[in-house]
Amino acid sequence: MTSDVTDEGVEPIAIVGMAARVPGAADIGEFWRNLVDGVESITTFTREEQVARGASEEDVDDPSWVSKAPYVEGYDQFDAGLFGLSAREAEILNPQHRLFLETCYTALNDAGTDPARYDGSIGVYAGTGGNQYLWENLVRNKKVWATRHGIGLATANSPNYVATTVSYRLDLRGPSFTIHTACSTSLVALHLACEALRGGECDMALAGGVNVEHPPATGYIGVEGFTSPDGHCRPFDAEANGTVWGSGVGVAVLKRLEDAIADGDHIHAVVRGNAINNDGAGKVGFSAPSVDGQAAAVAQAVGLAGIDPRTIGYVEAHGTGTAMGDPIEVAALSAVYTRATQDRGWCGIGSVKSNIGHLSQAAGIISVIKAVLALKHGLIPPTINYERPNPAIDFDDTPFYVASTLSKWETDGGPRRAGVSSFGIGGTNAHVVLE
Repeated sequence: MTSDVTDEGVEPIAIVGMAARVPGAADIGEFWRNLVDGVESITTFTREEQVARGASEEDVDDPSWVSKAPYVEGYDQFDAGLFGLSAREAEILNPQHRLFLETCYTALNDAGTDPARYDGSIGVYAGTGGNQYLWENLVRNKKVWATRHGIGLATANSPNYVATTVSYRLDLRGPSFTIHTACSTSLVALHLACEALRGGECDMALAGGVNVEHPPATGYIGVEGFTSPDGHCRPFDAEANGTVWGSGVGVAVLKRLEDAIADGDHIHAVVRGNAINNDGAGKVGFSAPSVDGQAAAVAQAVGLAGIDPRTIGYVEAHGTGTAMGDPIEVAALSAVYTRATQDRGWCGIGSVKSNIGHLSQAAGIISVIKAVLALKHGLIPPTINYERPNPAIDFDDTPFYVASTLSKWETDGGPRRAGVSSFGIGGTNAHVVLE
């Protein structure tokens, strides 16, 4: 679907509700406080804790094992009755489905919307992680497998049904489908929701993603260049040596801006432009990122927004903290921004992954929520674990500086604007412009 573009850009989409649960934070308020305070919400586990939680002694004793993980506390607690589920039904429902359902409910509350009283259609655009709960827990439970196998287990656990579970349990009648583009999943979900709203397919949309491991990880095997060998994620830093994978969930509630204004909604921020694409074969390998692919997505989103990129004061980057990925991302952003100006060091860049790790399918929407909070509060939170730049990134020759300290978001009198990027293994890139 292609949006109609005017001189002012595509039709703006309002974010009227948000909810999230991430490592170290049970809600958005706590998440924001942690960001402002520069908290690293990655837990260190003792050997005894790891073994007690199911890690093998062989893994824990491996020299490359890292005894750290970002995880969501209380993810296994669920108010089944609130959503009309019996205890037996809740038992087999994947924790990712439960957590996403709860977070959609919370986000609708934040939007002041009761679906039963809403006179319009509400769509659901979602993505989730793999089916670990089914294979690691239910299939191994002989009693459960003997009495509940078949279609019931499949629909309660397959990622295919995370969106339609929400539609069924909350009685939402708009489009409902699952997206899976690896790490960019939830930002692609937001893009598709915006396009559906512009196209009149629904009047409100829930967009987001969730990733939860069960049993929760207490550590991992460090893989050089891919996962951090010490449990710290260092976006753009000279010591960047890999990311840290974690659990979390985020949801945004979206409406057409003119509808949100007419309905008197509280508007957290506005999506001015959004775009997705794929790298194709223009890169060194299937899992490798592409400067050209990322730059094209960023340029399209900025162009659709109908704005000058010089009015964007901050970019919440994909920023995985890998030695190869970070320089490619900065090169792609620079290729777009330097078309508008040769000025250097005027736009902040950062990554929430330094605080909470890489939340996989939930990563993109969490980046959006962080950027929205920064826009609302007029503050740019610090990207932690940054001391000196990756030698492959010459920030002095780019429009960007790493926002490594808490700073007031100054403007020249115009609105605050931010870009948000998310890129998936396999080459699906997404970028949005927020105001």
